[in-house]
Amino acid sequence: MNINLISDTVTRPTSGMLKAMMNAEVGDDVFKADPSVNALENKVAELFGREASLFFPSGTMTNQTAIKLHTNPGDQLICDKYAHVYNYEGGGVSFNSGVSCKLVDGHRGMMTAEQVEAAINPPDFYHSPLTSLVCIENTTNKGGGACWDFDELKRIGSVCKKHNLGYHLDGARLWNALVAKNESAKQYGAIFDTISVCLSKGMGCPVGSVLVGSKANIDKALRIRKILGGGMRQAGYLAAAGSYALDHHMHRLAEDHQKAKEIGEVLQGLPYIKKVEPIETNIIIFEIDESRLSGEQFVQKLGENNIYIIGMGQGKLRIVTHMDYTAAMHESFLNILKRL
Repeated sequence: MNINLISDTVTRPTSGMLKAMMNAEVGDDVFKADPSVNALENKVAELFGREASLFFPSGTMTNQTAIKLHTNPGDQLICDKYAHVYNYEGGGVSFNSGVSCKLVDGHRGMMTAEQVEAAINPPDFYHSPLTSLVCIENTTNKGGGACWDFDELKRIGSVCKKHNLGYHLDGARLWNALVAKNESAKQYGAIFDTISVCLSKGMGCPVGSVLVGSKANIDKALRIRKILGGGMRQAGYLAAAGSYALDHHMHRLAEDHQKAKEIGEVLQGLPYIKKVEPIETNIIIFEIDESRLSGEQFVQKLGENNIYIIGMGQGKLRIVTHMDYTAAMHESFLNILKRL
């Protein structure tokens, strides 16, 4: 039995999802003539209470498109030092948009409204980059699947309005936050200018992300997607998977969260585990006591038992639960951990 806990992107479509994909009505989406893509875009826009949305092949492309929407070359965006747009998108902020990042030293990937306001460059001081955008990531990947406090997000939104800044949410795992905190997509749609959501993470789809916003912004995003090479033809087979996931897979995310908490409890009881970050959703980030066992040795020992996890750098290891991680796998993994 192979147990892959590297990411929640390793899942395969369920039989129901495959059936929906194979039965999808398709057309050429580059001409906006794919009914299944159009249906998904309408579904997501309505879910967030916004005018429009646009289907993309990846979450990185949705984020990069949003950044280009809100900025001009030479501008600067504000984000936490853990932010995905800064750490894990290949330097696309600078390559695609000619923009730099002002990094904020937040807590587990989350910053405060006061920190954001303090990071804004004076707009009339032309020696420094013009601040034009604030980027948020919820849940925070490097922060261990942490969920933002919604009131703090509203306060940051007020700062953005006060200073005429764009406000973008990298909501790659926003579905997890909605389930964990019993929040609604419309709450988020009301405060952000643009939102990126991923369907290939906890939702179990093989491919796909969606950018949500005003019709004006999504019309501009269509041109940027074209420039980045993101136009797809009969993409309805993929979009049908997204629609199916939204109908059938969101509420089951609570199962992933519960399994993650149970893994965390076992890890905390092991003598060679130095620290386990608080667990709110489906990500467990922890550190090994290097005086007893190196992180590399721990990963290797798990690999010898056909269990696969990933390192995050700086001595941190990551486990991610997902819909293909079954109850039998969970029981086996906990037993192996206890006797490792």
